[in-house]
Amino acid sequence: MKPVNFDYARPSEVASAIRYLAQDGVSAKIIAGGQSLGPMLNMRLVQPDLIVDITAIEELRSVQDRSDAIVIGACVSHSDIEDRRVPDVTRGAMASVASGIAYRAVRNRGTIGGSLTHADPSADWISILAALGADVTLNGSGGSRTIAVENYMVGALEADIAQSELLVSITVPKLSASARWGYYKSCRKTGEFAHAIGAFLTDPDRGVSRAVIGATETRPFVMTDAAALIGDGRNPERVFDQDAVGRLCESLGMTDPIDRQTHVVALRRAIERAH
Repeated sequence: MKPVNFDYARPSEVASAIRYLAQDGVSAKIIAGGQSLGPMLNMRLVQPDLIVDITAIEELRSVQDRSDAIVIGACVSHSDIEDRRVPDVTRGAMASVASGIAYRAVRNRGTIGGSLTHADPSADWISILAALGADVTLNGSGGSRTIAVENYMVGALEADIAQSELLVSITVPKLSASARWGYYKSCRKTGEFAHAIGAFLTDPDRGVSRAVIGATETRPFVMTDAAALIGDGRNPERVFDQDAVGRLCESLGMTDPIDRQTHVVALRRAIERAH
């Protein structure tokens, strides 16, 4: 099957892209890497009037290294992060996670902003960036706004983005020398989406302790003050409170006991593999 007919625009500036998106009566979709949108177009799951190609916008491929964070343009590819063309401020966390996304061909084309906006619960970036405490910035006809990554995804395949808005960047805090992180995903075979994800970050110098249960049926379960549940990631046998994490998952709607246990174990293994 092939897509329905659509118009195509390739602006070179963010403001121009927003003007295309804000047109009244026009159903527009943004394309960058196209790893998710391409198949959806071919299967006619989406039938837009207009495709706005944002790959010519230089700002969206830029990286800004600030004193306390790094700002990554939405069109930076997974392989850019994997190959460390983006400066590593996460003690290897983002590069490691990027290297496990699908296959190299996908990583060469797929973008970090596209992955977040597609909002697949089983995707990697939403979970690890929530653990790292990252924010996203959106520009639109009504101005600019910044929100936490875990709040950007509001449900399965649903992000907090208006028709006239464009995700322009992701801001990732720099980890201190004392930080420890872990990430684990359960997959039946290499390259497929995860069935369960566990991620955590402890950064004592910054007073941060976060844990994430990802690859749920909806947005990730994010624990923003997780010290009592996971400790500092150094001794999971004595510190990790498996029962408490399980009860938390159940209270958030994960009622199937096998599914719940799979996700609890994913977080435990993330801690066991702490870096």
